Amino acid sequence: MRASRLLSVLLLLQNRGRMTAEELAEELEVSVRTVYRDIESLSAAGVPVYAERGRAGGYRLLDGYRTRLTGLTGEEAQSLPLAGLPDAAAELGLGTVLTAAQLKLYAALPDELRSRAGKVAERFVLDVPGWFRGIESLPHLAEVAQAVWDSRRVSVKYRRWDNSETNRLLEPLGLILKAGNWYLAAQCEGAIRTYRMSRIRSLEPGAAFERPAGFDLAAYWREWSEQFERRMYPRVAVVRLSPLGRDLVPFYLGAVGARALRECREVPDEDGWLRVELPVEPGAPALGELLRFGPELRVLEPADLRDQVAAAVDRMGAFYG
Repeated sequence: MRASRLLSVLLLLQNRGRMTAEELAEELEVSVRTVYRDIESLSAAGVPVYAERGRAGGYRLLDGYRTRLTGLTGEEAQSLPLAGLPDAAAELGLGTVLTAAQLKLYAALPDELRSRAGKVAERFVLDVPGWFRGIESLPHLAEVAQAVWDSRRVSVKYRRWDNSETNRLLEPLGLILKAGNWYLAAQCEGAIRTYRMSRIRSLEPGAAFERPAGFDLAAYWREWSEQFERRMYPRVAVVRLSPLGRDLVPFYLGAVGARALRECREVPDEDGWLRVELPVEPGAPALGELLRFGPELRVLEPADLRDQVAAAVDRMGAFYG
């Protein structure tokens, strides 16, 4: 562990130039005293690291010095696909491993390419979770990730959508991060299903299993997502949308509504209103979704949904006189 940390100190100084002891300690998640000891060890080993005194001081390497000790460990190589998702890597227990892997890759790059890679990191940030959402509790994510990697069964207590709990013996096949939420694709009783990680209440590791031949996680998730959308939006509402209403569709109906707009082949009338077929949820949720648009949307079909919207508007009008 200490040898790995010393290499991390060396690579940090090589990639970033001058760094204070406090900055190194924060990056490596150790104490400032530990950083002092590590710097002394590097100096004793012949690494040309020196301290710059003063208010803007810190540690740096002698100009031109570069190390070639940049080989990746197995864990570091596994973490590279998460290079653009530091929060996800941290949730999987790979945060520090990913940092070490990135440092080694930066150190191995020529000066020009390293500079260009640094500019990308300075100018682009990927923030996966949506707005105004609490952080899900995921106490078993790292254990499940290890089970996925090792192809080992897990016995879990799972909370279903109706809040009842059930016991399941799962064969974990892959993890998916969707809009800030983690999902597990797993085989259970011969069928592959999807489980939300935040609903796993307890977990016990089990024996090894054989992965299904030819299983494609990305293809499975695409198919499952499409089926999920069809289950969530089984009805179609024929509506007319004003120009403002069309602008509101992605905000109120998300990707499903935005796709319906893109696929619409109708032409707006002379007032700018457009006839669109919008997928909607069953029952009361559909009424709430459509009422959000106010006067920017008019329901044409089906008749029962149009009547429900009209009745709701009448009641609202009575409330306000």
